[in-house]
Amino acid sequence: MNNRSWFRNGMLGLGLAFLYVPILSMMVFSFNNSRLVTVWDSVNSPTLRWYVRLFENEQLLGAAWISVQIAAMTATGAVILGTLAGLVLTRFGPFRGRAFLSAMTTAPLVVPEVIMGIAMLLLFVSLEQLIGWPEGRGILTITIAHITFAMAYVTVVVQSRLAGFDDALEEAALDLGARPATVFFRITLPLIMPALVSGWLLAFTLSWDDVVSSQFVAGPGSSTLPMEIFSRVRRGVSPDINALATIMVLIVATGVVLSTLYMKREERRRQREEQMARRDGN
Repeated sequence: MNNRSWFRNGMLGLGLAFLYVPILSMMVFSFNNSRLVTVWDSVNSPTLRWYVRLFENEQLLGAAWISVQIAAMTATGAVILGTLAGLVLTRFGPFRGRAFLSAMTTAPLVVPEVIMGIAMLLLFVSLEQLIGWPEGRGILTITIAHITFAMAYVTVVVQSRLAGFDDALEEAALDLGARPATVFFRITLPLIMPALVSGWLLAFTLSWDDVVSSQFVAGPGSSTLPMEIFSRVRRGVSPDINALATIMVLIVATGVVLSTLYMKREERRRQREEQMARRDGN
């Protein structure tokens, strides 16, 4: 192994250690019996004490359930709107207002979250004064705010997938008499499904992780889990937060692994179908 390989592998190892050693240390200390999160109790550790206390904390569990609801609705809404925007920007060619639509769709990617939060708050207050909707701030306003910035990420993912899409399959189906709606649901949608799954998971994660925008548009009784954790951490990290973070890391890791396996399987299936279609055409 030459010096360049040693350097590359060393830098890769340092980068991975920088990213994951703090997470691993947090997971280890979630089994610590001491109330001090940085002092390991070698006599009574490891223990599941803080996991038991976590599941007895109704406030944290309620915030977690609110976050799950908001993230699921955000991801679903962002995928629907992002897919429509991606299709329009990719398939409809040049049209009046295309540049404006593209700029407005991707603007949330570069606008600071503080500005987005203030803008959404002013929008909801103005709408409530004009038409009486929405009544106050809560889960609905948080979901709308999250969809606003999450759909931009989904649009980029869908556009990148459609950019390498083989139009010959759709054209062949149209030539055989299939209607455009049938072509979309039977051919286009299954082929871009890996991108939709990736976009859904990305939007779910972004919504689950958001604190800044949620702080502006949340109301009484609608505190999300990140907001609750942030308010607790400012008073000092408690061991049950380590337990909660460990569970969240395991859930995210499981979701990433399952989605990766799913996308690999769908990609292999798509390649087999394309090969079979080419053989039938020849």
